[in-house]
Amino acid sequence: MADDGLRRVPWSAGTWTAPPAEAREDGPDLLVTAVEGSDAWRHTSYGFVHDDAHALLAPLLAPCAVEVTFDLGWDGQFDQAGLVLRGGPETWVKAGVEFSDGAPQVGAVVTLGRSDWSVAPVPGWAGRRVTVRASRAGDAVTVRARVDDEPFRLVRLCPFPEDVPVDAGPYCCAPTRAGLVVRFRRWATGPADPALH
Repeated sequence: MADDGLRRVPWSAGTWTAPPAEAREDGPDLLVTAVEGSDAWRHTSYGFVHDDAHALLAPLLAPCAVEVTFDLGWDGQFDQAGLVLRGGPETWVKAGVEFSDGAPQVGAVVTLGRSDWSVAPVPGWAGRRVTVRASRAGDAVTVRARVDDEPFRLVRLCPFPEDVPVDAGPYCCAPTRAGLVVRFRRWATGPADPALH
């Protein structure tokens, strides 16, 4: 159990939804190389369905929270990493940092049949360590994120079906290029957040 009340999840506890080009442990970290063209999206605006993002998932009971920490060291268009809560191919949330329009953007995609997307630019996060946290309780998921040891900021409060079992864990994908490597530092779970803000 960590000092913050969260329990580390070993990388070996997860199962890949779609295998990356490479995944290897480097001391306590996990280095993941994404496959070119990997992504997660359903329909909205673009018209396509992608379900081959590299998500390393394990069952997450509710109410519960999951946290993933990674180094933000990429700048390819739509390169992304963070965490996924997955209830199935049409019911999932991905949250983290995506490089878009020349800057890193913190945000989330919520998919309940169809995907949506919300982002906010965080250019000051480049080259630093990011932690994304998703807390599931009742019919909602609360997503927060922070850089280094700064306070968490609210990213998203979204609906999520209360009766759907989920798997959760770290993910990355590279929709437009080969060669994205993400260093994941930590995967942990613990109690759901007691408050929304």
